[in-house]
Amino acid sequence: MTVSALTSSSSDQTTSSTQTRLGLPLVLNNGSVIPNRFAKSALSETLGTVDLRVSKALPKLYQRWADGGVGLSITGNVMIDRRHLGEPNNVVLEDERDMERLRAWANAAKSRGGQVWMQLNHPGKQTPKMLNSDPMSPSAIPFHPSMQSFFATPRAMTEDDIHDVIQRFATAARLAQTAGFDGVQIHGAHGYLVSQFLSPHHNQRTDQWGGSLDNRMRFVIEVYQAMRAATGPSFNIGIKMNSADFQRGGFNEDDAAIVATTLADLGIDLIEVSGGTYETPAMAQGRESHQDSSTTSPMKESTRLREAYFLEFAEMLRTKVKVPLMVTGGFRSKAAMEAAVASGACDLVGLGRPLCVEPDLVNQILSGNDFVSVVKPIKTGVKLIDKMALMEVSWYERQLHRMGKGKEPRRQDQGFWSLLDVLWLMMYRGLFNRIGRLRA
Repeated sequence: MTVSALTSSSSDQTTSSTQTRLGLPLVLNNGSVIPNRFAKSALSETLGTVDLRVSKALPKLYQRWADGGVGLSITGNVMIDRRHLGEPNNVVLEDERDMERLRAWANAAKSRGGQVWMQLNHPGKQTPKMLNSDPMSPSAIPFHPSMQSFFATPRAMTEDDIHDVIQRFATAARLAQTAGFDGVQIHGAHGYLVSQFLSPHHNQRTDQWGGSLDNRMRFVIEVYQAMRAATGPSFNIGIKMNSADFQRGGFNEDDAAIVATTLADLGIDLIEVSGGTYETPAMAQGRESHQDSSTTSPMKESTRLREAYFLEFAEMLRTKVKVPLMVTGGFRSKAAMEAAVASGACDLVGLGRPLCVEPDLVNQILSGNDFVSVVKPIKTGVKLIDKMALMEVSWYERQLHRMGKGKEPRRQDQGFWSLLDVLWLMMYRGLFNRIGRLRA
């Protein structure tokens, strides 16, 4: 059954209210059912053990979101190669050693009838020096000078490197399926390896993996096809991809539309739309703050009221593909979520930060309550700190850690106290990881 067929058949059984639409199930093209239109977008939990395994905190955290009514939970940043990490305490999936813990994670996340998909990722050059002093990327292009003290210049990947990574994505997908996850998501956004291959700024290869868009998207196509071959047609495979990098000479919306339509034609089950990279973090601070200087224009009031950063791109993409779309970034109110689904621009509302501090928001909305998230920018008054996304991201990670311990998240600290909380966490984590490496 197609998504359009579901909407048509459901219209005879429900009212036309947009609230009801948020509670409707979504049937994917392979027949898989997501029970409502709310999705927890991937958040990097950094709740793996020191030796990169699944911790007891992860099932507890995902049980909290399941109890809160989320229809689809997408895990954060499970890495496919322990030599290449995005952050300390990532979970790495290379073999079956963690199968019992993985099953516990999957079972908790879908215990209330929702689905859980595992996000699979390779950071490429976007790995801190303290974790990897010899990163790799499509081309040996360094980060912006302001970030070179944190990230080493990568080496260009060899042909063998490329095929090894493709196989690692396929192996991880098969293992996730065995563990009981309902699907996997390729992390093709935010400047990680798949995104690096797609970007003409980061990928300046002259072989079959670079140059034209056809060549630059060859990597993600082969990753998808290898994963599909390893798991079969009924297993869900999605992708999180940038609408644009918001970086001069980078991946743009025209490129994104072609990549999305190509993957849709190949049978991908869900496309999540996001944007930005570490150098231009639209995903963390909002599209309006990180536009390419050559295209900057004031944000329209109508766009601001719709909240979601990437909804206009999704509307354009909807005219080209029938595959279900998920939009993540900026949703804060029930009204905006209802309007986005009712308009047909997206099929799933992707939520990140709101679910860090209000894990039961889905149940609140589906119970008929008005809802406006408490989430707002955290300001310390120190311009250098406030300009960086790291402090806020770390504060939200801290709330995930609280829920992983069975505690309630903080609604939202402000200013200096948020900074102190994050500094304490970073010092603790740094000491903990140094001890772990000494014991290893």
